[in-house]
Amino acid sequence: MKVINLSNIKGGKAVGINRRQFLKATGISLGAVGAGLSGFDFDAWAEEHEKAEVEISPSLCNVCASHCGMWIHVKNDRVWKVTGHEDNDRSLGRLCPRAHGGIDWVYDPDRIDQPLKKTEDGNFEPVSWDEALDDIADRLQQILDEEGPESVFYAHNPRRTGVFYGNRLMHSLGVNTICTHNAACNTARTVGFNATMGGVPTPDLANSEYMLLLGRNYGGGIRTNQLKGLQEAVRKGAEIICVDPRQNDTATIADEWIPIRPGSDMALVLAMSKIIVDEELYDEEFIEEYTYGFEEFAENLDEYTPEWAELLTDIPAEDIERMARDLAEAAPAAFVHPNWRGAFGCNYENSTETARAVSCLNALLGNANAEGGLRFYHGPDTGSLDEDEYPAPPVPDTRRADGAGEDDGFPLATSHGLPHLLAEKMLEGEVNAGIVRHHNPVRNFPDYDHMSSGFDALDLLVVFETQMSETALVADYVLPECSFAEREEVIESRGGKQGTLAMRTQAISKIHPETRSYDDIIVDLAERLEVDEYFQFSLDDVNRAILEPYDISLEEFKQKGSMMVDVPEPDEAPVFNTETGKFQFYSDEFERHGAPPVVSWISPDTGLDVEDNQFRLVQGKEAIHSHTATANTPQLAQITKDYNTNRLWINAERASEMGISDGDEVKISSEIFSDRCNVKVTERIHPETVYVHGGYGNRTPFYSTAQKIDSINPNDFVKYQKESIVGHAMINEVMVEIEKV
Repeated sequence: MKVINLSNIKGGKAVGINRRQFLKATGISLGAVGAGLSGFDFDAWAEEHEKAEVEISPSLCNVCASHCGMWIHVKNDRVWKVTGHEDNDRSLGRLCPRAHGGIDWVYDPDRIDQPLKKTEDGNFEPVSWDEALDDIADRLQQILDEEGPESVFYAHNPRRTGVFYGNRLMHSLGVNTICTHNAACNTARTVGFNATMGGVPTPDLANSEYMLLLGRNYGGGIRTNQLKGLQEAVRKGAEIICVDPRQNDTATIADEWIPIRPGSDMALVLAMSKIIVDEELYDEEFIEEYTYGFEEFAENLDEYTPEWAELLTDIPAEDIERMARDLAEAAPAAFVHPNWRGAFGCNYENSTETARAVSCLNALLGNANAEGGLRFYHGPDTGSLDEDEYPAPPVPDTRRADGAGEDDGFPLATSHGLPHLLAEKMLEGEVNAGIVRHHNPVRNFPDYDHMSSGFDALDLLVVFETQMSETALVADYVLPECSFAEREEVIESRGGKQGTLAMRTQAISKIHPETRSYDDIIVDLAERLEVDEYFQFSLDDVNRAILEPYDISLEEFKQKGSMMVDVPEPDEAPVFNTETGKFQFYSDEFERHGAPPVVSWISPDTGLDVEDNQFRLVQGKEAIHSHTATANTPQLAQITKDYNTNRLWINAERASEMGISDGDEVKISSEIFSDRCNVKVTERIHPETVYVHGGYGNRTPFYSTAQKIDSINPNDFVKYQKESIVGHAMINEVMVEIEKV
């Protein structure tokens, strides 16, 4: 029996394609090998395979959460290349570098190729599917019986298949604690916009005349359709202002890059709002007809002068005034970007209030559903399973273990959940079991020791993965899914200027026979847990039901893979999904839960002042990697090495004062962690800031390619902490010291 020993792996291959599987994939028979390839004509074999036709199958990229539409080009049952799907709203015929590099995932020699069980000595051994699922079901049922459904959670990267099958299983078991990867990106942003607008709108990039981007980097966090919209805006002469501590990729094509002190964006927004209100540059008709609490908001702006904001942001008062007036002049075809992660996704103690402030500034412009402003797009109509024939389990009202939405926890938190807080509950023994799918919370949240120790303390942790991630390392069972090219999934629906229906179809045969699709595993597990009454349907049944409103069969749709459908234009008179039905400058809900009803200045938890030897460490995305998930893909790793993208950015003047030159190795130290890294010395970053991409520093020994890239992961330096309003992880709340090695 093959045993995977964690303690002895030094970067070599842990699991992979064996010789039998390789020969099967190439079409060479084992008999030919046994006979020393006697009689085997390599030239004829090569010629036959060279003449084979290229077939294409529609799919969805799996490298990041955007799930762009793609065509997978296959020859001899092997992926040759991928191209963008022209009838998909996310790709529009184009794909980013990550999508092309993602082919490596399919053939990664470090892939998990069979179910793995952790042994008593902490290593892993292969087991059969029956043995794994029988034991998982028995142990999970025992925990449910003894500790209750409040002690169990499900965490995943929320896409249609994981939501449909995973949530359905959890609900059938009475489990209400469901967390998503979004908690690592945009909890504060979402809460802030929900409290004011009742939802998060989409910028109408192509028609905007003036856009202010607070940390939003379209050149790093790529969606090809949004880049096309940005390109159209540039062509039409839109003014683009990038406010960011670092001159990011998008700032290089902007009209202006304005460096800002990290964590002070809220002060900038409040001061701009004061200018617009004091000079009566706001949309009076919109304010009067569609808003609630404007007077209280306006009165609260008195102290937030541009001069006050200059001291906090490092941006001259005259520039703050100019931006405010220019923004108002271009309205309503103007916006301050609602962001994704950027400056206020879940970065600082003040991120929730920064999101509310940004939303309020947009409301002053009257840009809700205006062309060139912020729009609430409709999604396409979809059908669903007949509940008389296929009953769905009721959504449980059991308590969430992470306190999200709970009165005695974080009542304002979203259903994204709080995975970092779950780790605390695990250590306290309040959470005992969990299922994680296509999600790596141990590595992608701050404080590795906190996250790893928490998840390791569970009585049962089951991880569905294709790679041996850091979360998989502490699992009791690792269940191998097929790669995205080897499986079919539930049809996804998305709203936008055009609605889109899209699905992943199986493009190639399974490379590893023991891997399975998620829906298949969940149905098998549900049967063992005796809740299979909620799963008496096939994947095809689900997809046929989704397509019911359209004149297309499932068989026809599988050939298309993606199609854009007409959806209604956004309502000209905006309708806000809030308590009052209006835009809320004043939040009664916040007030009921002890939070400020009107947005007011809050400082970052670490303050804004830095000592002579200190820097604020910030992180962000780059175009070639998706978090830490792609560090093991050779094509993308090679780009990292060729262009040294894994270096720490440091301001040239500060570096000179410290005797540090470009390429030098430095030691970075925070309150909880120290590590070494090479530096990129540049004038393109605020002097009080150092920056590193967040996609490096994997801790798993099973990523043999990633181990060849020396770099740091910013999450290691940030301690476990909880923002006071919604409990998010405050991923940029850290000061570090730098010294030359």
